[in-house]
Order: sequence, then structure tokens, then C-alpha cells
Amino acid sequence: MKSNIITAVFAFLLTATAFSQDRTTVTANNSDISDNLDLRAVASIFGESANLEDFERQLNDPSKQISNLDLNYDNQVDYLRVIESVEGYTHLIIIQSVLGRDNYQDVATIEVERGSNNQVQVQVVGDVYMYGENYIYEPIYVHQPIIYNTFWVGNYRPYNSIWYWGYYPTYYHYWHPHPVFTYRRNVNVYINVSNHYNYVNTRRSDRAVALYNGRRANYYERQYPTRSFASRNAGVRNRYELVENRRETRAATRNGVSPVGSTGNNGVRSNSNPVRSNTSVTPAAPRTNTGVRPNSAPVRQNSAPQVIQSAPVRTNTGVRTNTAPVRQNSAPQVIQSAPVRTNTTARQQPNTNTAPVRIQNSAPRNNMPRTQAAPRENRQSGNMQQRQNAPAGNGSRGNNEGGGRR
Repeated sequence: MKSNIITAVFAFLLTATAFSQDRTTVTANNSDISDNLDLRAVASIFGESANLEDFERQLNDPSKQISNLDLNYDNQVDYLRVIESVEGYTHLIIIQSVLGRDNYQDVATIEVERGSNNQVQVQVVGDVYMYGENYIYEPIYVHQPIIYNTFWVGNYRPYNSIWYWGYYPTYYHYWHPHPVFTYRRNVNVYINVSNHYNYVNTRRSDRAVALYNGRRANYYERQYPTRSFASRNAGVRNRYELVENRRETRAATRNGVSPVGSTGNNGVRSNSNPVRSNTSVTPAAPRTNTGVRPNSAPVRQNSAPQVIQSAPVRTNTGVRTNTAPVRQNSAPQVIQSAPVRTNTTARQQPNTNTAPVRIQNSAPRNNMPRTQAAPRENRQSGNMQQRQNAPAGNGSRGNNEGGGRR
């Protein structure tokens, strides 16, 4: 049992190691230092420049960002300076990356030579450390570049950039390097498609080669000797072959065929075809299962009982009818309130009680029988007797009545 566990762990470690190696190989092939400066864009802006000073300006223009190189890893795109060597009808233009104080690394050269028939030959050559051996483009310009008119004059002086580490022109400012796919999309805008850029693997000017052997700067190469193009891409001679291999690999993976000499990861991609074929079978089953739709009719019919069952829920609202007795029971409350209103007769009782008072007070007047009235001549004497016998409170009323009769 213990030996089986050890064997399983050992097998797992071997598998993980192989997988990590495959991923490392694929990552190295997907990105390279040479991806960060497109020599076709360099050739394009060279043909559109008025002179070498203007050419250097366009190489470092922050709005164009022709370069994406960061060789000193300071997270800032390196400034590219331009220097020139001239001999006869040959002009050697060197593009160098400024990495520090008096530290430069050549990235490419432009070799311009005029023949005996006044035909000008231009080659843009990538540095062997950066791009591999004989990575060369020959631009064929649709219009003759203006810069040619400045090269072959009697008082021509070779151009040497005055800018160096920490001292740059005012138009220039740093920018951060972009991912490679972003840089490719950006730089393609500045490649004049009206021109032709022919790839060749032979340098045409021997004089330019001789001039370059004494002027080459290789600070980055001396710092990292194991990072040359040959070391970064085993089995590939230069960048042109690297790009072609990438295209073949992408085409093979699209067709589901493992390219010759590819790593195991490409085989994983080719196995994606069965997955795609299985996906065509997977949707078929849901389509055949669409027969469930006729069976869905009972589901709709079953929804009718749900409506019928909801009717009792509505009849349960009969609780409202139970409130009718509550309204009827409120009638006794009204009846009970009637005695409260009849009790208001108390207001009439004082009125009835006061009536006898008025009658009692007027009794001396009303109790005199008219049949027993005294003779006229005896009325005055009788009234006098009544006034004397009358209460004191009614004297005012008797005076008014007696006075009226007078």
C-alpha cells in the first residue's frame, strides 16, 4: 500500500513538471523582444522624413509610439537615438536604444547606397542579437523619399544625435510599454501600405558592413549574453522564420492538425475537435425533446383546477357577510341612545314646575270669583284691602294694574 502511494506521488510530480515545461515553451514562443520594434514601421517613417533629425523625432514621438522597447526594465520605453557614418555614396544609419549613461544597444541599421545609375538601394537590417541573422527588409517606396535629396551634397555632414541619457528634446516624454498585441495594433497604423517591404536574407552593401563593424554598440548583449535571439528561439534562424512558424502553428491548430515538431500542448488543441463534434450532438437531444410541447397541454389544463380552487378562496371572503350581524347589533346601540334623548325632557320639567309658580303667584287674581265681585263702589275699598294683604314681592305688578285702571 505504501509503495503504491509513493508511485502515485512520483507520477504526479512528473506530470506537473512536464506540463510546466510545455507552458514555458509556449510562452517563450508567443512573445519575443523583437516583437517590440517593427522594422517595417521604421522603414515607412524613414521614407516620409525630411532628414535624419526629423526621422529621430518620429521614432520617439509619444503620439505615434513606433517603439515599445524597454531593455533596461525600468517600465519606460527606451529613447532611440540616431547616428550616421558616411563613406562615398554609402550612408550607414544606426538606431540605438539609450539604456543609461554612455550605455547603448544597437537595435537596427538603415543602409542607403546610390549606384552608378543613380538608383538608390535601401535595406533595413535588424541587429543579430535582437532579430537573428540576416533579418532584412528592402522598402520599395511609391514616391521617392525627400530625405534622399539631403544625402548627396557637397557640404553634407553626417548626423549624430545630441541627445543622451537624462537629456532629451522637449517634445519627448516617457510612456509605459504596452502588451505586444496592443503594440502591434497601434504600430500598424503607421505603416504606409502603399509601399512594398520585401524580405531578403542578403546584405547588398559590403561597404556598409565594413562601416558597421567598427561602430557597433552592444551594452545589453554584454549584460545578458544568454538572451540572444538564437538562445531565445532554438531551431529558428531569425525573426522572419519565427513569424512564419507562428502562422503555421495557428493554421494547424485551427484545422485540428498537430504541426510537425510541435509540443504536447498543440496536441491538446487538436483534441478540441471531438469536443466540437460532441457539441453538435448535444443540441440535437434538446431538439428531439421538443416533443414535450404536446405534453405541455395537460399542464395548461391542470392550470384550470388551480383557477377553480381559487374560487373557494374568493368565497371565503364571505367573512364580510358575517359583518352584517355586526351592523344589526349596532341597532340596539341606537335604541339605547333613545332614552338618552328622552332624558332631555328634564328640560321640560322645570318648565312644568315653573308653571304652577306663575299660577300660584297669580292665584290672588284668579281665585276671585267673578260672581262674588263687590259692587263698583266697594271695589276701591276692597282693592285697598288686597294691597294691604298682598305679598311684598307682587306690589309692583299690582301698582301697574291699579294705575292702568285709573
